[in-house]
Amino acid sequence: MKITFLGTGTSQGIPVIGSNHPVCLSKNLKDKRLRSSIQIEVNNTVLVVDCGPDFRQQMLRENVQKIDALLFTHEHSDHTAGLDEVRPFYFKQGKFTVCADARVQNSLKKRFAYIFETENKYPGTPTLTMNLIENNVDFKINDIQITPIEVLHGKLPIFGFRIQNFAYLTDVKTIVASEIKKLKGVDVLVVNALREEPHHSHFSLTEALAFIEAVKPKKAYLTHVSHMLGFHEEVQKSLPKNVFLAYDTLTLTSN
Repeated sequence: MKITFLGTGTSQGIPVIGSNHPVCLSKNLKDKRLRSSIQIEVNNTVLVVDCGPDFRQQMLRENVQKIDALLFTHEHSDHTAGLDEVRPFYFKQGKFTVCADARVQNSLKKRFAYIFETENKYPGTPTLTMNLIENNVDFKINDIQITPIEVLHGKLPIFGFRIQNFAYLTDVKTIVASEIKKLKGVDVLVVNALREEPHHSHFSLTEALAFIEAVKPKKAYLTHVSHMLGFHEEVQKSLPKNVFLAYDTLTLTSN
């Protein structure tokens, strides 16, 4: 398995437009964060979780040649706004597979109505095959089994995903015990850590570290980070030895 962090920033990215915050002015490339997304390659299957406004840039930067399926965690713009940019993959591959729950599918159909037209469909738009994600129902892309993990983003139920001994969760604020059980035994856990101060719909750093301690992965990586968390190098020095601050372009490999 190969994991590539396509983006590790929060909804505004880093630097934030017009901001003079020191982290936004940093010259360190690890402090420059596109909107959160991740690529997962298992055998010859390529999965991407979420496609925000930076999707095109991320695909070009990583020279992605194909995607077998796009998985959505939820419908917020920083996770969905790049959907139109799947067109080159559609032109190259044919019908393009998108996995989302019913609420997210309805949101996409409203926001991208022209993609889902059934009559007089514009020929330049992609045709999407929509696969339904349901809680407590594993699904497969090719031969890769995927376990949805339901969490709450504030009051909004959203999904993270477990594939083999890897799990990716973003925009988590709370998670019930039955969902935590689905994460037991993971070697690598990716989870959001917005900033040090509490937030109404995201883990703070303290909350993320407590969650990691509860799950007990071998390694954990923090993502969906805002500039308010601080400089990458300084934050990394403060973390437990098995916890790492992810950054854009970081790759992980495992057998």
